[in-house]
Amino acid sequence: MKIALCQLNPLVGDVKGNADRLCGVLEERRSSGCDLFVFPELYLQGYPPRDLLEKEWFVRQSMAALERLTAVSRSYPDSAILFGTILPSGKTYGKRLANAAVLLKNGETLLAQHKTLLPTYDIFDETRYFESAGPLKVAKINDETIGVSICEDAWNDTEIGPARRYEREPVAELAAAGATLLVNISASPFHSGKEHARYSTMQRHARRHRLPLVFVNQIGGNDDLIFDGNSMFFDAEGTLRGRLPAFREEITVIDTRLTDAPCAVPDHDRIESVHDALVLGVADYARKCGFSATLLGLSGGIDSALTAVIVRRAMGPANVWGVTMPSRYSSPGSVDDSRELAQRLGIRFSRIPIENVFSSLCVALDPFFAGMTPDVTEENLQARIRGTILMALSNKFNLLLLSTGNKSELAVGYGTLYGDMNGGLSVISDLSKEMVYQLAEYVNREGEVIPRPIIDKAPSAELRPNQKDEDSLPSYPMLDAVLERLIERGDSLSEIIADGFDRTTVTWIAQAISRNEYKRRQAPVGLKVTPKAFGPGRRFPIAARYDWL
Repeated sequence: MKIALCQLNPLVGDVKGNADRLCGVLEERRSSGCDLFVFPELYLQGYPPRDLLEKEWFVRQSMAALERLTAVSRSYPDSAILFGTILPSGKTYGKRLANAAVLLKNGETLLAQHKTLLPTYDIFDETRYFESAGPLKVAKINDETIGVSICEDAWNDTEIGPARRYEREPVAELAAAGATLLVNISASPFHSGKEHARYSTMQRHARRHRLPLVFVNQIGGNDDLIFDGNSMFFDAEGTLRGRLPAFREEITVIDTRLTDAPCAVPDHDRIESVHDALVLGVADYARKCGFSATLLGLSGGIDSALTAVIVRRAMGPANVWGVTMPSRYSSPGSVDDSRELAQRLGIRFSRIPIENVFSSLCVALDPFFAGMTPDVTEENLQARIRGTILMALSNKFNLLLLSTGNKSELAVGYGTLYGDMNGGLSVISDLSKEMVYQLAEYVNREGEVIPRPIIDKAPSAELRPNQKDEDSLPSYPMLDAVLERLIERGDSLSEIIADGFDRTTVTWIAQAISRNEYKRRQAPVGLKVTPKAFGPGRRFPIAARYDWL
């Protein structure tokens, strides 16, 4: 069987546009002799459509698109078309919709398979909208019997781990129902290390059931989520016979009857994947939100430098504007390093000093602050002046303002609301400081893109004389190690302290995380590249008191 793996980048909500693209692919490949075209999960709606699914008009648009595609399929009588869409659940209770895979051929629906396993962890919330499937069915195409699963349906294998989330195992059910070819359509978001887990999971299904398996995943950035593609085809021995690239659209035709040389097992470099994910995330967020150009503040530090590199690669140098805003506490090196970075990247660069504005505000506030020692109030005032200037430029020139704070800072509140936290997108907010440095070295691997002084200097907000980040924070290696334990692994304080970490430091970090939940709730959307990011997948209360014991 010749199968077209259609790894595409749908736009959430654009049902007509996504259907148009599907029709375009069919017409472009009319002469390819494909028996089956496979598109990703919820392709017509884009993933995740969230509360659009609760709107009657959106459901009507989706049903109209399905009718249209059913009619279009008559123009390709020799090809079946498999894609994800919503369908009525058919239940007299519960949710009225199902996340479904529809298989069309020559004007007929051969299969309308509802998703069985509905994830509700991390960023997923599918039981909010969908009912799960009843008994699973298979469908005949030519000489093959197709068993279709949808994303999460493939992630409850007994060999994955001891803590199974669900009672049912859909892939095994499909194999038992007589499937001779397994197909999984997915909208499986990226995080560091996900590619390896996916590869192992899909390979294990093929080997366990001795059946060839097709996996088609969407690509693209949708809000905070990034989808990496990495679609695959395994033969019945679990040998990789077809593989699509990461982070770009691709349509590849595979023939299940051929036994060409196996594909090389993918060796996904962790830092390279994160880099590519961020570039795609920025490009798609800007494009899908209607921005053609971007703006960011350049402090002379490594965070804004790395952000500038990523944005330049996502948008092109003509569409990036870097602004440095020195104050009385800014070192000459910070301004010079920012200018040097901008020249190397070929982006627009401007210098807007904030000293006069800062002095005027200090004079205006002096009657109220008389007799009080300058403190973080005056430091934050500088950050808020800079944030106001950047927002003014953003408004005036319709630019997407990018925030440059990292995950280590965001975790403990080392950032200023309505100041350096201003922006429409936070590019590196899911990168620990350690990963920021690793990515900086990665972009410099073939030449010094980021000037060496930016990487080598001690991190500083430069909001008071001789300030260094580690005057206020634990060392970044210590901070990052504890944050990884608290945020991603979910360890308690006692477990971390028992492993030799300083009790006072660990307690301070945990309290800082809790104390600054309100800041993170007001932060810009941040691109998710780790298993547990600050954002929709981590829901902690603000007005609360709890121990991390």
